[in-house]
Amino acid sequence: MGNASNTSVFTSTLSEREDLIFGTLYLVFGIMSLSGNSLLLLVAHQKRSLLKPAELFIVNLAISDLSMTVTLFPLATSSFFAHRWLFDQAVCTLYAFCGVLFGLSSLASLTVLSTVCCLKVCYPAYGSRFSHGHAMGLLLAVWAYALAFATAPLARWGSYGPEPYGTACCVTWEPSSREATLYILALLICCYLLPCLLILASYALILWTVWASRRALRRHSAAGGSRCPHLPLLPLQLSITVFLGFLAAWTPYAVLALWALLGDASQVPALAFVLSAVFAKSSTLYNPLVCLLLKPTFHRFLSRDRAPLLCTLLCCGCRGTALQPGPARGCRSCSDVPECFSACPRCCTAPRLPGSPAQRGALAVLAGGAAGQPGLRSAVQVMVLLTRRWSGMGTASVAGEALPSAMAKDLL
Repeated sequence: MGNASNTSVFTSTLSEREDLIFGTLYLVFGIMSLSGNSLLLLVAHQKRSLLKPAELFIVNLAISDLSMTVTLFPLATSSFFAHRWLFDQAVCTLYAFCGVLFGLSSLASLTVLSTVCCLKVCYPAYGSRFSHGHAMGLLLAVWAYALAFATAPLARWGSYGPEPYGTACCVTWEPSSREATLYILALLICCYLLPCLLILASYALILWTVWASRRALRRHSAAGGSRCPHLPLLPLQLSITVFLGFLAAWTPYAVLALWALLGDASQVPALAFVLSAVFAKSSTLYNPLVCLLLKPTFHRFLSRDRAPLLCTLLCCGCRGTALQPGPARGCRSCSDVPECFSACPRCCTAPRLPGSPAQRGALAVLAGGAAGQPGLRSAVQVMVLLTRRWSGMGTASVAGEALPSAMAKDLL
């Protein structure tokens, strides 16, 4: 890894074709990470009053990933395309500092999240007392922990320097002194091995508790002749998925760092280091993808509040039309984005002129667009709001079977 004062260490040891490939990967990962984490933070901001204490660690994970994306990806991508490190030693040190700080913050957030989940599932008497104040205190501890290890090389306990491939910077894995060796060992043990073991132990205890609870419920239901209730495991599965993605991303880099520490760092191929670095940077993609696509609270909020805006901008942006605020002709719901697009312009209606009386629209619409017919089996009394020049409450009798399934579930 050499002396940072020598300009040769900032020259790429890869071929120009390899630099182009990895620069393109960094560019794609950077755009995806920037978009995903920004959207996740936007959704979290919109539902900030509904956030649970444990979800604050997911938000902090998104902040760490977004910060890593903003500070690292532009510098590394431009250097790959230039076939050399474009900046000086000071920027190299800042690059490595940010990589360690935000990487450790992400891993610490996952560690604390797993222990909080374990506390809530396995020890509910204590987990039920976990509040937002406790979460904020743990978040401060997470950043203090990451900051302590990130600033240690600046205090001459370890050092920062260029990567073996020359177009990025990191911790100098080849120890030049006893202090540097101790720092690398502390980094590998305290910032990788122990957190991973703690996460694995937490999730193993959670799975054991859930399995024991299910077995007890099955025995109870078999003895009483009742059906065993289903225990939702989706939040646990999502947390494990995020951790496994993070573990798969950073394990190759940790293995290479240990190899460089115990062996001869010059014998480690530069291509192996750049591949492990690419895997490590891909960890910024997993959290937003899993949370936005699969986590129920974030996904429902995103579908409910952002989809009508997308319909308005992309589907109903034609002149003189506007999006109906509720179920429209040909659309079961404007939160159903693909259906809204396929039914356009039936989702759009001409805007009402100022001062004109509001028209009473159909309350229930069949999937094919036909209005509900009277004489169906079940009927319910619902309260509807009729708006003319004033607001009033009235009642209407609607056929339950004419309602879309989602609406019928809410009303019946």
